[in-house]
Amino acid sequence: MEAAPVLSTPDDRILEATEPVVALERQPLTDDELSITYDIERTLREIRQARYRRIALQFPDDMLPDAPRVFQLLSRGLNSETITTTNGKTTSNTNENDPGTKVGLSQSVSQLSVADDSDVHSPRLTILADTSYGTCCVDEVAAEHVDADVIVHYGRSCLSPSARLPVIYVFTNKPLPLEPVVKAFKATYPDLATKVVLAADVTFASHVPELQRRLHQDGYVNLFATEVVHNPSSPIPNRTVPDSVASVPETLSDWQLFHISDPPTALLLTLASRVAAIHIYPTDQPHDADVKPLPTSTSAALGRRYGIITSLNTVPIWGILINTLSVKNYLHIVDHVKKQIADAGKKSYMFVVGKLNAAKVANFSEIGGWVVIGCWESSLVDSRDFWKPVITPFELELALQSDAERVWTGSWHSNFQEVLDKPAQAKSTDGDGQVNPDGVQVNVEDDDMSEPESAPPEFDLRTGRYVSHSRPMRDPAPRPSAPIDGSVADGPSAARALARRAKGDLAMIGGAISPGAQYLQSQRTWKGLGSDFDIRYEEDGDDASDSMLVKEGRKGIARGYTVGELGEKH
Repeated sequence: MEAAPVLSTPDDRILEATEPVVALERQPLTDDELSITYDIERTLREIRQARYRRIALQFPDDMLPDAPRVFQLLSRGLNSETITTTNGKTTSNTNENDPGTKVGLSQSVSQLSVADDSDVHSPRLTILADTSYGTCCVDEVAAEHVDADVIVHYGRSCLSPSARLPVIYVFTNKPLPLEPVVKAFKATYPDLATKVVLAADVTFASHVPELQRRLHQDGYVNLFATEVVHNPSSPIPNRTVPDSVASVPETLSDWQLFHISDPPTALLLTLASRVAAIHIYPTDQPHDADVKPLPTSTSAALGRRYGIITSLNTVPIWGILINTLSVKNYLHIVDHVKKQIADAGKKSYMFVVGKLNAAKVANFSEIGGWVVIGCWESSLVDSRDFWKPVITPFELELALQSDAERVWTGSWHSNFQEVLDKPAQAKSTDGDGQVNPDGVQVNVEDDDMSEPESAPPEFDLRTGRYVSHSRPMRDPAPRPSAPIDGSVADGPSAARALARRAKGDLAMIGGAISPGAQYLQSQRTWKGLGSDFDIRYEEDGDDASDSMLVKEGRKGIARGYTVGELGEKH
């Protein structure tokens, strides 16, 4: 992009028709189908066992039409059974008019006393209709607004560990005819001894064991059916792996992956260097069609990510986008990223913007690059339409390295927990030597004589121009103290006299350099309300004096005035 996008919507767009977000053409489900799809019985059982009182129901946008009916089914199931605690014992009462329960009710009443602690379990349900961040993540922020004890998350999920509240996941299992899948698998893998890992999106994960059984009957001997686990750091994120891979993760490269439904891009990039090949069985086509699995190639996507990384090598100011407040350890990765940027001599600013879009981040034109803190799926942002690129914490580590240190192996990590668990590389020193933040060993004795300009020059990869301010937070050379007697100073401080910056060319806030304030002072054309009074018009003559006079505007009621040269009355 050569210019920042327009941040406001034209006023004529208000009359244009907009397409609905949710398709309403689908046939409504019956109560039995709804109970199976949304796993009502299991949800009720887990709520009763844990005795949750305030339950938040989180639906994605495409499932909101079913939300009221799911709410009614859960309410009926919870109200049909009243759980009463008496002396530490739990009794279940259904309908007291039922003759079969009169004996139990009489015994319960006879056991009551004034000193008994009775607690009637009366749950309250709340529908979360709009999520603060991505729909794949658990929205603890909205749930805490209603003081919820648990969140029931519906639809597909990234299964990132939550920070505070317990979660009941309901993947809403989707139907899948197995015959076309078996046929497509046989056409893709004619060799019965091929090592293949069977995986699927969480909404189709229940069909994987049956698919493995059918293929075993047809003679396939090296198949592994994955199961859903809550572990994004697994060799296959959130899936189990063969025993040999669990002990030696590198052996995953001997297996091929057969995935049902389109996986997220983050999963493809993560597995690109881990498995031998990936074939995807699409589920958005008619079941009676001759569906063929599609082989995936991530070389172009990985090449583009590497190109973005190298273009951000000279960025002086970074923006940290917090795209989650629910994923466990998100504050730890924020501190880790801030420290990395500071150690590289660059400045960082932190932003919490909710759902990410190009218009929000384009407001901050001084930011040269963004690093997003989110779940392992939402951290990968296709920033083609963004004013500045958006990368992940793993990619930030590569971007902050020098050209000599940066090595691209083709591996890509999406989960920021892997960045936190990565052991820090110890930097060795010899003798009196020390290692500066750039990884260059210097001598303590010669450090006083070294000059800041002795660092190797940096050039922008896109323009080829020399960049002199890629590390604005490097401590400038201390100013020399002039001798009292007026004599000429000598020694190491005098040797660096010509390398000092002129006084007042840096914007300081609280005694520290502020690149953001310096950008506001020197490059921003609009600096807030009242800044227009600083404009000086270069006009001469009477016209200039007349333009500066305050003139009385129109007054009266808005009727009968003319507009334009045609003299149309309003």
